[in-house]
Amino acid sequence: MSHTELSHSAEGRSSDGGPGVVGHREAGGAPIAAEAAATTLVANSSGSEWLARYSSSLMGVFGTPQRVLVRGAGCLVWDADGKEYLDLLGGIAVNALGHAHPFVTSVISSQLATLGHVSNFFTSPTQIALAEKLLELSAAPTGSKVFFTNSGTEANEAAFKLARRNSGSAAGEAGGKPRTRIIALEGAFHGRTMGALALTAKEAYRAPFEPMPGGVEHIPFGDIEALRNAVDDTVAAVFLEPIQGEAGVRPLPAGYLKAAREFTAEAGALLILDEVQTGIARTGKWLASEDAGIVPDAITLAKGLGGGFPIGALITFGEQTSSLLSAGQHGTTFGGNPVATAAALATLHAIESQHVLDNVRAVGEHIRQTLAAVDGVTGVRGEGLLIGFDLDADVAPAAVTAALDAGFIINSPGPRTIRLAPPLILTTEQADRFLAALPAILQTAKDAQ
Repeated sequence: MSHTELSHSAEGRSSDGGPGVVGHREAGGAPIAAEAAATTLVANSSGSEWLARYSSSLMGVFGTPQRVLVRGAGCLVWDADGKEYLDLLGGIAVNALGHAHPFVTSVISSQLATLGHVSNFFTSPTQIALAEKLLELSAAPTGSKVFFTNSGTEANEAAFKLARRNSGSAAGEAGGKPRTRIIALEGAFHGRTMGALALTAKEAYRAPFEPMPGGVEHIPFGDIEALRNAVDDTVAAVFLEPIQGEAGVRPLPAGYLKAAREFTAEAGALLILDEVQTGIARTGKWLASEDAGIVPDAITLAKGLGGGFPIGALITFGEQTSSLLSAGQHGTTFGGNPVATAAALATLHAIESQHVLDNVRAVGEHIRQTLAAVDGVTGVRGEGLLIGFDLDADVAPAAVTAALDAGFIINSPGPRTIRLAPPLILTTEQADRFLAALPAILQTAKDAQ
């Protein structure tokens, strides 16, 4: 399959270019009620009218939305005014297979029509099958387990509690020091719930909610010696992102994960890898950490796992770590529900069957090589289709606006940094549309300063 064939086929689209999934229309081709209602809503209001209603009805925690999006297909989305955009952010690394993928949407619809939700007094075949699949993909040893959540921050919250359970005296020795410390890195982003926020380094996120859950210390990013000095028998866990996405797509230096595994194993601390953004093929591998040659104690996943449907997971490696949380010590109402786990199974199947990993590696390499030659770009980082590039002036936010006006969705995690995390089915031709437009976008951004 060529890279241009990875987007939705013509058979999976309706006549107007939007998603047309088998089973989503009534006999005779009439839209089902929900689709008809959505169409009516969009037809009756412009983007500016929707934004006025937004400001009067929703909390302002996200600021003012950039656009009101109403429809998507593959790597394209359309706003309430009919303008088309090439989505190069993918819902911040969430929409692994783009928008309205025919197979994923049909599986979700079928599962919802069969069994939508059960409490965790029960289980379902999709929950069990997905846990087995994740253990296989992560090469987890015998005795490893999975706990399902609804998001990445919830997965990290569960991991935080896992770390707290590794709190006894070192090696169980009499007089040993309790493990009260948890180590994270400067620049880290692990979520916004209180435990995950304590692990997150950005002061602006933390300050309004102090005091944080105690014991978390942030050490310099990528400094192996600082890590060596920080980890001792008072440390319960070390939390690491193989690539820090919110800090501007910063990969850990070579050898860091291996050193972290060595130091934590010696001290009896857990090594917990946050692959919420980097996992599920985002870097051209199932896990960004898989080439490090280590077995962590736990990994957290979310974002791309459900192909746009909310789901997260904590994978614990080995019997000892997997037994730290026992019955009644953690839970969730919606985590691992039949629809979310069916969506994830469909996403993983599509990634495998459509050779998406190959596409991620090829298109990602093409983008990085081309970006490096663009005037005004001073540095390019990342792996697969998680890419950050730096600019020669503080114009990244203005570049996001200029790109949006030009029909491209991108993101600026810093004043000089642009992040790309497009659907994994992005084609070379689509990437080239953006790359060709980028010089003019950057010039517009500079002119606006």
